[in-house]
Amino acid sequence: MRMDRSGDGEGPVISGFSGRGFVIDGGVYEGLWITPARADGWLPPSIEKLSEAHLAPLLQLDPHPEFLLLGTGARLIRPPQALTATLERRGIGIEAMDSRAAARAWGVLRAELRWIAAALYPLDAVA
Repeated sequence: MRMDRSGDGEGPVISGFSGRGFVIDGGVYEGLWITPARADGWLPPSIEKLSEAHLAPLLQLDPHPEFLLLGTGARLIRPPQALTATLERRGIGIEAMDSRAAARAWGVLRAELRWIAAALYPLDAVA
């Protein structure tokens, strides 16, 4: 599937889906970290083990992201409460949704030049 985005957000653009992954600049990432500056592959832990340490590169943006989009795979799974509380103490919200919805939200929010980060589980993962 190909996704086209209107607007001119800066940084990497998720242009579609391929198999288990996300298409960015012709490459496919099954697990993905994405910031306004770059996109990197990510091997995520099971969702119940997800911690601040697993997201450290995303949380080191300067300035800190407004919030973190968390794509939890094929369906929405709530992140651990401890992670949510830790991020909130740092002033960073977390928005969890299935990974396809998170990829689409990334495009819309970056077109608005929102300063966000995203961690996306593979599309077929039941995180």
